Amino acid sequence: MIRVGILGGTFDPIHFGHLRSAVEVRECLGLDELRLVPNARPPHRDRPGATAQQRLEMVCLATASDDQLLVDDCELRRERPSYTVETLEALRAELGPDATLFLIVGWDAFCGLPGWHRWESLLELASLVVLQRPEQDQELPEVLKDLLAARSVSTPEAMKATHGEILCLAQTPLAISATHIRALISAGRSPRFLLPDAVLGYIETRGLYRSPN
Repeated sequence: MIRVGILGGTFDPIHFGHLRSAVEVRECLGLDELRLVPNARPPHRDRPGATAQQRLEMVCLATASDDQLLVDDCELRRERPSYTVETLEALRAELGPDATLFLIVGWDAFCGLPGWHRWESLLELASLVVLQRPEQDQELPEVLKDLLAARSVSTPEAMKATHGEILCLAQTPLAISATHIRALISAGRSPRFLLPDAVLGYIETRGLYRSPN
């Protein structure tokens, strides 16, 4: 029975924080593969600074040396906003009912889950892996407190179902954000060692994120 993780994001640009989280989840859960899914037009976020094709190419460059990190462009092929539940439905149809799917989200995203399109259907399709940070301070809505009480498991080893469970997983704290990387580039400063060299080279060659002034 295949075990697949799904990590969606704008990846504008992809950086070592994304990649380290992906590797840690893959190892903790014993995944057969982890799919990085770039968002096309995220309904909850501002328009990305790079085009969808550029962000896809950067993710491909970042993962080229790891054959267990796969790039899935399913959301980029849609001519409308990206909804996670539709991505999970497509993956469930592709992989079948016996596949074990894990949707990986950060703590802030989890706190905002009730605002997602058809959010209550997510656990009918996959289990949730919520990445925790030491400094997280956002309060959970009551509906999510109830959901955690009913669905959470305490360890990766306890996750046995193909869907419907929630695991809160501590991760290595890396204070890296795409927003900060874009700001550095816009200010004419180097973001080296915050993201893979291949991605930085791509950004520099194409002049991405530079200030228009």
